[in-house]
Amino acid sequence: MTSDGLEAIHHRGFNGPPPADAREDTLTIPAAPTWTRRSAALLLGSTLFGCSHQPPTLHRHAFNAPHVDETVRLAMAATGARGLALSVVENGQVVYTKAYGVRNALGEPLLEDTVMYGASLTKAAFGWLVMQLVEAGQLGLDVPLASYLPRPLPHYASADIVRRYSAFAGLAHDERWRRLTARILLTHSGGFANFYFLEPDRQLRIHFEPGSRYAYSGDGMILLQFVLEQGLGLDVGAEMQRRLFAPNGMTRTSLIWRPDFRPNLADGFTQDGRPEPHDERSRVRASGSMDTTIADMGRLAASHVRGDGLSVAGRAELVRSHLAITTGSQVPSLQPQPASPAFRALGAGLGVIAFEGPQGAGFFKGGHNDSTANMWVGLEAGKRCVVILSNDVRAEPAFPALVQTILGDTGLPWAWEYGGMAFWSPMR
Repeated sequence: MTSDGLEAIHHRGFNGPPPADAREDTLTIPAAPTWTRRSAALLLGSTLFGCSHQPPTLHRHAFNAPHVDETVRLAMAATGARGLALSVVENGQVVYTKAYGVRNALGEPLLEDTVMYGASLTKAAFGWLVMQLVEAGQLGLDVPLASYLPRPLPHYASADIVRRYSAFAGLAHDERWRRLTARILLTHSGGFANFYFLEPDRQLRIHFEPGSRYAYSGDGMILLQFVLEQGLGLDVGAEMQRRLFAPNGMTRTSLIWRPDFRPNLADGFTQDGRPEPHDERSRVRASGSMDTTIADMGRLAASHVRGDGLSVAGRAELVRSHLAITTGSQVPSLQPQPASPAFRALGAGLGVIAFEGPQGAGFFKGGHNDSTANMWVGLEAGKRCVVILSNDVRAEPAFPALVQTILGDTGLPWAWEYGGMAFWSPMR
């Protein structure tokens, strides 16, 4: 169960805590709360579409703000979630943004400009940045990344490199690292576990032929960040600011901690309701270090679905399926591959997951840690999106109902994203 495909830190062979600033990539698996029951009405449409070969029937679901507010109120009461915020995009424009609940244990209100943890929504923004660099001629999607580095990747083995990026020395006896490309890493098909520190010897390993299958990996994003910074001389945090955040007026978003965030900052709440202080992340990490607000994320989602900064073809590359996903769930990353796909038309985009549903093509990306739950869902028809940020991980079981209330039946395969989670439904 996960919201962004993150493996539990109690993965086999893992001994000890993850490095500092890697908490965006941890996952705990909570016991099912007593209020939950499987929502057949919510899951039926997605399940049937996943098994059906009927073409989609495109239709627009009318946005109803009072109905959304009521559904959020019911969801928070049922799940116990203390804080939640959402933003809705229609026709490429933000039409609704609202925050609900509190930002900390003191009961201070969660506001539209409260800084919250973006977690692995960072990966979707990073994919967009990379595509801009591709169109600017600075990077090739299918050019081996080895060609951008002055030295072989395993030679970058200092303690500082491991602290900032990953343990590349583990690839010294596996020449398959030379086949890695930006497309392979953005589609989570590099062959890595989620992170090197999950390996028994805490060294990065390639477990299958690069590009051959999907296996969620934060270290794949980190490796691509490494190439951009150490090979091309770019500063990923500064590039995100220049190309994505500043053009969209995202004044309270950053890939690294800023002290001016502190006066209006969201702490988190864990599965047992325990407050968790907001991490002040000291390093840029393409896998998930973004701090943001719901107002800023709404603007980012609108710009993304419009394709700002990209050609029409470049925008299409972001959200199309580059690699079919066959597994029944996103985690564990290195699970066995079934003989046939568990979900039809599910594939890896560039930093997002692409799918087909009753309203046509869509994409999504989740974000999660022990006290954070986020989801970004987009539909190509009508340039529609919803972004949900919650500083309480208990909100996750309500996400399918909230997305359906806002966008209608999308066909998003929630069971793949969240595994065996029991979802909340407002229906009686």
